[in-house]
Amino acid sequence: MPQPAAAMEAAWCAARPGDTPAGVLAAFDRGELRAFDPSAMTPILNPGEAAWVVLRPLPTPLVEERALTIEPPPLTPVTLYARGEPARRLALDDFDAPLHGHGRLAWRMPADTGATAPILLRFEANAAASAPMRFGLQPWADYLRDDAGWLMFASACFAVMLAMAAFALCLALMLRDATFGWYAGYVCCYAAIQGIQTGYVFHPMEWAWLAGTAQVAAPTAALLSLAFAAVFVARFCDLQRFAPALHATTLALALGAPPLVLMRSSHIDALIAPARALHYPMLLIGAVLLLCAGVVAAVRGSRSARYFLLGFTPLLALTVLDSAQANGALPGMGWLDDAALAAGAVQAVVLALGLADRALAMRHDTDVVRELADVDALTRVLNRRALSESLQAAMSCHGEPLALLFLDLDCFKSLNDSQGHHAGDCALAAVAAALRHELRPQDLLGRHGGEEFLAVLRGVELPQAIHVATRLCRRVHRLEIPVDGRQQLLTVSIGIAMHRADDTVETLVERADHAMYRAKLEGRNRVRVDEKLMACRSRERAALRSTEQS
Repeated sequence: MPQPAAAMEAAWCAARPGDTPAGVLAAFDRGELRAFDPSAMTPILNPGEAAWVVLRPLPTPLVEERALTIEPPPLTPVTLYARGEPARRLALDDFDAPLHGHGRLAWRMPADTGATAPILLRFEANAAASAPMRFGLQPWADYLRDDAGWLMFASACFAVMLAMAAFALCLALMLRDATFGWYAGYVCCYAAIQGIQTGYVFHPMEWAWLAGTAQVAAPTAALLSLAFAAVFVARFCDLQRFAPALHATTLALALGAPPLVLMRSSHIDALIAPARALHYPMLLIGAVLLLCAGVVAAVRGSRSARYFLLGFTPLLALTVLDSAQANGALPGMGWLDDAALAAGAVQAVVLALGLADRALAMRHDTDVVRELADVDALTRVLNRRALSESLQAAMSCHGEPLALLFLDLDCFKSLNDSQGHHAGDCALAAVAAALRHELRPQDLLGRHGGEEFLAVLRGVELPQAIHVATRLCRRVHRLEIPVDGRQQLLTVSIGIAMHRADDTVETLVERADHAMYRAKLEGRNRVRVDEKLMACRSRERAALRSTEQS
């Protein structure tokens, strides 16, 4: 059963030249150090200063092996002085120590160390202010359980973030939309920040090539994440459309981050100092600006902005709480660092859903454009170009019979002249709808031009084609569309041509067209078949009768 962490007294002071471990412990016994609660998040390290921390466990009846932990792990080396043991130096990016905590610094404290013996820690100076930290002393078995649990939690969070980034990169390549790439860059930078601050990239990843870079790499990743986020928000939320006043400002924010990165990593003191001073104000201003841009875009109708706010707002709230904690407030919220890691994973998923929604919208727009390019706007059937391409594809299917019907509305000019072009347009739309209703789903129907339509019947022999064409004639007549004041109704004449091996699209359409003109010449509102086909069929029947007689 897990046991509670040991209660401790704690105090700290800034390190001064000439300090010794014995002198610091003596000052602690005299009460000259600044006392604090080791279980609460406490800001200890000031910029550019080293510090001493003294921990004294309170008496306990249990004498067992324990683990001393500091979380979150500081970015500077820490040396432990315990009674009867040599000094043990430990750092976040130390790869030589026999023990490494995950998400914390940890020392193994043998049972014979002394249950109430004071423990002295020296923190090396850090150029920037360190995050608040807390100290724990717990049984070794409990530490191993907690350490394994944190490792599973952190691994899951990083796996989610990197999986969402990989998903976005795939979409960026498939859709050729850089928005997905900016998102992937932002998520990777945020994962890098968390990986460095928690020490995950050092242990368990064991990326030794990053040793010594934590104090530069973490702020660099933070600034780059701001730049990626700014460009991503500008494109994803479509600020140019929904928040034009903030669009240029957001892009300016993205352009301002890289120079600070170069200044911070220049190794020139005159550039490093102002870059360090501008680092946190720029991150704060940038976060507020992105939030405002998202709110404005969402209010004005951007669907993507709502996804952004859903994922970004919790992370921003945690950032505000973390800043307050760094200034001494909210000492009891030791879970903020783990919450920031989880919020990063949740944000990655939410924004990935938003990107998926964007991809679907792009697919829909593409389908609409393709449909507009292939469909006649008035009749909603295939236009001439799309129909010719579809007919060519159908003719390439060898071994399957194919019939082409050429339909021409009778006396359509009289309808236009007597009732106007609007009535003619309505008649064309009604006829097209009726024809679509009569044809099979696999049949093709298109507008050839004016009042002419083509129907392509696949897998149909001549008798079936004649039957379908006759049915189409009757259907159009039943619409009872008046042509003029003499109670004449709109009808259709249809010519049929069957596909032959030597046909092209042009020759097949021409033969069906000739058959349609025969139907008109013979009285309209009827079906006629291509003469060449009929002549061929007549010769076949004559040859068959001759064979039977012989």
